[in-house]
Amino acid sequence: MTKRDTLSSMARAVSVRLDDEALRALARLEATGLSRSQAIRKALLDAAERLERRESLAAEVRALEADEADRMEMLEVAALMESLRAPG
Repeated sequence: MTKRDTLSSMARAVSVRLDDEALRALARLEATGLSRSQAIRKALLDAAERLERRESLAAEVRALEADEADRMEMLEVAALMESLRAPG
């Protein structure tokens, strides 16, 4: 019987065609000391993280917009601030 370990996180090769702008961006990342593969992986992970943060923020905005009590409090605070503003 042969025992084999299978790695579930095996690296997979991907081919892409880069335009001039993407090549310049890759060169900037490589100039920081990253290898080409490291730079591409970092760029992908960073982009995915930014997307996740934007989606999370958008969900939070939707939740706040749907919170009628929060909207009423916001209007009350705005009215209070307006009443405290110096004339002129």
